[in-house]
This record gives sequence, C-alpha cells and structure tokens, in this order.
Amino acid sequence: MSSNELSPEQREELLEALKARFEKNMNRHTGLEWADVHAKLEATPNKMWSLHEMERTGGEPDVVGYDQQTGEYIFYDCSAESPKGRRSVCYDREAWESRKQHKPDNNAVDMASAMGIELLTETQYRELQELGKFDMKTSSWVQTPADIRALGGALFCDRRYETVFLYHNGAESYYGARGFRGSLRV
Repeated sequence: MSSNELSPEQREELLEALKARFEKNMNRHTGLEWADVHAKLEATPNKMWSLHEMERTGGEPDVVGYDQQTGEYIFYDCSAESPKGRRSVCYDREAWESRKQHKPDNNAVDMASAMGIELLTETQYRELQELGKFDMKTSSWVQTPADIRALGGALFCDRRYETVFLYHNGAESYYGARGFRGSLRV
C-alpha cells in the first residue's frame, strides 16, 4: 500500500464520517444524494486520500456543490474554525524561506499541495460563509493574486461582526489562530 492509499479501515471510517456530516448538514448540498456522492468517492481512491487528509487535520470536509459541466462534487473544509492541524503556517515556501528566525513548521501552499487540495479563493470563502458561520475566532489564508504576492503580501479572511472580511498581511507572518481551508473536486 502506497503512502497515498487508505487501509480498508481508514476508508470505512472516512466514509462513515462524511456520510454523517452530509446527512447532518443538508443545507450545504440541497438536491444532492449521498448514494451518488458515495459512488463517486468509491471510484476515486486518490481523492479519498485527500479527503482523509482534510479530515485528519481537522477540516471536516463536506459537499458544498456539484459542477454540472464536469460531473464533479465540490468539497470544502467546513470546520467551525480554521482547521487545527493547519494553523501557525505562513503563506508559501518563499515566505517560509524568507524568515531568518522563528520559522513555522510549514506553509499553507505546500501543505495544500501535499494533501492534493487547493486553498479556497476569496470567492469560494464567501460562498462557504453563505452556508454557515465560519472562522468566528480564527482566520484562513486564501489564494493570493500574483501581483500582491510579488510585493510580499498574502490575503486571509475571517468572519466578525456578522461580516466576512478580507485582509492582507506579510506572507511570512503566521499566527496560532490562522490556518487555511481547502477545496477538492471529486
């Protein structure tokens, strides 16, 4: 079994968690059926591994949409706060390498890539916030446009005062309450 394969036990555990979350939060995926999602998951073991990584790091992935054009289900991290296993990270490798001291253990872009997921865009983050209230105490890095990143900045979002905010920070910064949320298409 390769490192990107789940054991039968891990697979079953993950499917049970995803099914329970899907059924508990039907408002996130109105009109979609678990049986269809389950069949798609069974057919894509590499995506199951990515979902397992999302789950393992505290993301609580759930279906938030279906792309009619591609036939893919769209999963986002739906944990109430930024996933615990992905906090205290700077934005990307360049930012990480630029720190001379007190480097964080990792960076958001590399972690997402290693998990086989993508950081949410600002638009996706705002879509997620239509489905509930997320990041009321934490914040999450979001994909940053190249022109902002070239100047040393990176973007993050959170929800305060019943409003979703987009902020900027130096890409090398990291905080115990800032992580990242990801998306995965299956």
